[in-house]
Amino acid sequence: RWLLKSPPRHAGQAPAPFRASFFNPARSRILANFPSKIQNLSPNFPTFKFLFIECFSIMPVEKLFRDDPFPPLSQARHDGLLAMGGSLSPQRLSTAYRLGIFPWFSKGSPILWWSPDPRFVLFPKELKVSKSMRQCQRKGTFRVTYNTAFQEVIQQCAQIPRTDQDSTWILPEMQEAYLRLFQQNQAMSVEVWEGENLVGGLYGVKVGRVFSGESMFSKASNSSKLALIELVQTGTFDLIDCQIHSEHLASLGAREIPRSEFLSYLPA
Repeated sequence: RWLLKSPPRHAGQAPAPFRASFFNPARSRILANFPSKIQNLSPNFPTFKFLFIECFSIMPVEKLFRDDPFPPLSQARHDGLLAMGGSLSPQRLSTAYRLGIFPWFSKGSPILWWSPDPRFVLFPKELKVSKSMRQCQRKGTFRVTYNTAFQEVIQQCAQIPRTDQDSTWILPEMQEAYLRLFQQNQAMSVEVWEGENLVGGLYGVKVGRVFSGESMFSKASNSSKLALIELVQTGTFDLIDCQIHSEHLASLGAREIPRSEFLSYLPA
């Protein structure tokens, strides 16, 4: 996900995490740097205690143990944070996505679960393809494949340098969790090749006829955008879940809808 600023915060609160939004190129720092920056702000106060008091007392969310069910989505905060804890098992992740929930957290923090309202989505019929991208498709410079290099795509998404980002939210445990989903045919990747070189791609989770985008990368101009366009144009999905607003995706036709409407597209 590209980076997107979090909602405004009240005085005295710890900075809310920055969400690395699917396909959003906006520049800002992400949750991965959150604990260390809090430590710098308060050197005499342990990071864990600060996070616990600020995030879970001033802004309380439900604590999940390994097999606990998710709380009702109505309990989510204004920024979409719903719960913390639990596990990244395939069963937990599958349940989360079917309920309209996704994980996002940094190194050193508990697993955080989110369900924003409104939800930012792209309807395939509303996809806007620019003239330059249509020319890119016709030229045939790139070759697009599906599910042939899932692990390489997620590794590239985690490793590729991004402006003003010191580290990644796609931690090893997240990579392992989504690889397990892929092995169970619940996640997929799109790869863009230039010759024999992997130069772009994206990955996400399949939830019925909804694709929930997780992250993308690009090493050649327009390669990641091509991956998205080609995916949409397959007709496989009725909805692309982009999760959080970004101007970049809005230019491609994405828009916000109420969470309740988004949930109606998910399988029962």
